[in-house]
Amino acid sequence: MLDKKPELEVCIESLAAGLAASVGGADRVELCTALSVGGLTPSHGLIATVVEQTGLPVHVLVRPRAGGFVYSNGEFRIMLRDLEHARSMGAKGCVIGLLDREGRVDVERTRELVQQAAPMEVTFHRAFDRSRDLAESLEQVIDAGCVRVLTSGGQQTVGQGAEMLAALVRQAAGRVRIAAGGGVTLASAAALLALTSIDLHASLRRPSIAAVADNKDPLWDPESRWTIDPADVRAMVDLLRKASAGRQKHQ
Repeated sequence: MLDKKPELEVCIESLAAGLAASVGGADRVELCTALSVGGLTPSHGLIATVVEQTGLPVHVLVRPRAGGFVYSNGEFRIMLRDLEHARSMGAKGCVIGLLDREGRVDVERTRELVQQAAPMEVTFHRAFDRSRDLAESLEQVIDAGCVRVLTSGGQQTVGQGAEMLAALVRQAAGRVRIAAGGGVTLASAAALLALTSIDLHASLRRPSIAAVADNKDPLWDPESRWTIDPADVRAMVDLLRKASAGRQKHQ
């Protein structure tokens, strides 16, 4: 059985975001780039720097391209090598998601990545929500050896998928951690935590006023318009802790 203490993971794509997550009291970060396309594997330099400077457990997204989650043999080899690099730079975990052409979890390849990642923890990301049967997929992810599943309950947002998320927590029964991700705000998190004890995964990004003001620059990077405020991280941490304490009080 896994530790049931709920955790907050902040999804980041820059050192500045990682530092904000650390100051705000996040439990860990998921590091990626290109959130505009759902996230891709970050550069080796970014991984090393975030590991060195944030002091948080860093879990690295291993996703070689945008699009679906059925990968060629060549793409799978890239994932294996990216995983090895992340581990060598001190990452505490990796985040993966592989499906087969029938929409099931690619158990064989997922298990191979889990074994290759050791001793890093492995999270199965929201490719899970694209699978054809969430209950079946949960058992497959557990069988493959992942310790965590990131999901919105098969819906666009965690608010829409709240009932399914609660059902997945019951089904998991402590065999794997369930993390709610997708449209996580203070309001949606509070409603979800009233239903069940669950990890939270959020980007907590705010528009950067200064960056938006400069968007007439032809070299302006649209990804740079976002920032993370440590106060937002702290508010989410406080919500999570209060919900956990309240649940323990009534047990």
